[in-house]
Amino acid sequence: MVVYVDLVFFTNLLIDGAVLLTTAWVRGLRPQLLRLSAAAVLGALYVVMMFVPPLSFLYTFLLKFALSLLMLWTAFGYASLQHFIRNVAAFYGVNFAAAGGVLGFHYLLQSSGELWDGLWFTRTGGLGFELQLGLLFVAGTCAVSLLIYRYVWSSRRKTERVQGHLADVTVKIGDQERCCTGLIDTGNQLYDPLTRTPVMVMEASLWQSELPPGWIKRIRDSEVDLLLAGLEHDDSPWRDRLRLVPYRGINKGTQFMLALKPDRVIVAHSGQVYETHKVLIGLDGGKLVSDGTYQAIIHPLLVESLEAG
Repeated sequence: MVVYVDLVFFTNLLIDGAVLLTTAWVRGLRPQLLRLSAAAVLGALYVVMMFVPPLSFLYTFLLKFALSLLMLWTAFGYASLQHFIRNVAAFYGVNFAAAGGVLGFHYLLQSSGELWDGLWFTRTGGLGFELQLGLLFVAGTCAVSLLIYRYVWSSRRKTERVQGHLADVTVKIGDQERCCTGLIDTGNQLYDPLTRTPVMVMEASLWQSELPPGWIKRIRDSEVDLLLAGLEHDDSPWRDRLRLVPYRGINKGTQFMLALKPDRVIVAHSGQVYETHKVLIGLDGGKLVSDGTYQAIIHPLLVESLEAG
């Protein structure tokens, strides 16, 4: 069997570099490129040493673990014990994810015959597996695994950030009450320009049973001015609660949002409860978020007032 040591070295250099970069991304670190490259070279050289028989003693658990610590110290330095332990945990988490991805892709692409050909039994009845993985396959599947890992980890961090800004919202209008989950959005600066009343946006579908037929579609199509024009001779109990709030959409001119004047709005967040009537409920004709995590966007003034009190 012919082994190209240079190919083995450069393949492992790329893999180690990708693992270290992913570790830095997970930990939010910005290492120097020179230090990270030096750490990747250390890992690649260690793999090459397996082809030198006198150095076989280096392939023990303790020395492998010590090498990983040396690589992390070279790439990221040593700020504190806690910081270093977190780097080690992230490094091994990324490594296990990449290795699991390589094995997963390997067995996913195998036929049943190839899978059985790779199994063998020992004399004592034990079961063994034979893996035949090419360098290009390992490098390719490792890269894909790391990309998937980054995507999943990024989605999780985004979800955690959103979860920290969610609150329970209760809106009362007459004898009607709606409860939902709202997102506290610090970028929401929507006010009624006449009264300077903050506007909390809410999915109109939550009030569908109370709104006249066809209103949801008109709200979705931004034809709310036509709705109010048709209410001149309507005896709806909500007639005096309706407002038109102007706002500027993205890449669009001034538009109008249909809003309701509630009797009370109650916001519960982080163990605190805030109640107010000085707020308008803007109705959005679609879904505020595709996965339904929240159905309302809470004006930050409500929570700021809560925290100030």
